[in-house]
Amino acid sequence: MIRRAKISEITDILTITKACAEHMAQNGILQWNEHYPTRTAFENDLNRDELFVIGINGKIIGTIVISTFMDAEYEPIQWLTPNENNIYIHRLAVHPSKQGKGYAKKLMDFAERHARERGYVSIRLDTFSQNEHNQRFYERRGYRKLADIYFPKQSKHPFHCYELVL
Repeated sequence: MIRRAKISEITDILTITKACAEHMAQNGILQWNEHYPTRTAFENDLNRDELFVIGINGKIIGTIVISTFMDAEYEPIQWLTPNENNIYIHRLAVHPSKQGKGYAKKLMDFAERHARERGYVSIRLDTFSQNEHNQRFYERRGYRKLADIYFPKQSKHPFHCYELVL
């Protein structure tokens, strides 16, 4: 079941993202670290009603942020649609013990349905250039790679920006 997160679940969400960071690092993908994602980021997402979780039998196994807020890093990108009426996906994570079972797909299906039902024109996101698995995941869903941005506290490598026109 996918639903809005609760403040009491932030610690569980951070446990999931930390496990994901460790799992990625073991596979040579240094995408998330002590600087990202943070408790403050998730608390801000929660305060904007943009933080969602997926659970099994009452236990949270993943999370996604579906936001209307465009981060400053995205401003120079030549997007496919005007910078209005778009949503942004951030911090998609599924606990490593539950990966490969379709939960990320369910979260993205939910986000895309959420966007369509509310009349948004596109969905935008970024993914780490060294995470080829994630790139293939989004490209198979029809997202188009556009340009790169950098988050120096996370990596010297770029993050690819993607957009799906709805």
